[in-house]
Amino acid sequence: MGRTVTSITQTFLKERAAFARFRRALRSSDQRVLDDLFASAQKHLSAASYASHALPFETFLLSMLLEEHKEIIRLRREVAELRHVIQE
Repeated sequence: MGRTVTSITQTFLKERAAFARFRRALRSSDQRVLDDLFASAQKHLSAASYASHALPFETFLLSMLLEEHKEIIRLRREVAELRHVIQE
């Protein structure tokens, strides 16, 4: 019999559960932010499954960073558009 490889989803759920005590120690507003970060990482689990060379949690952090950067880009565009409207 061969070894059973844990799926990336199972690994993600295990990693998220490992932070349960940390989450409970946060203020409720920060708990919601942490939940959002884990939700953003969950969006990229299929891509994370291809990053078998990396540590799983590093891949989850990179996914969180990717989503945060997408939001920054969106906000920059929105600010630029608003500045353009104001200048007209």
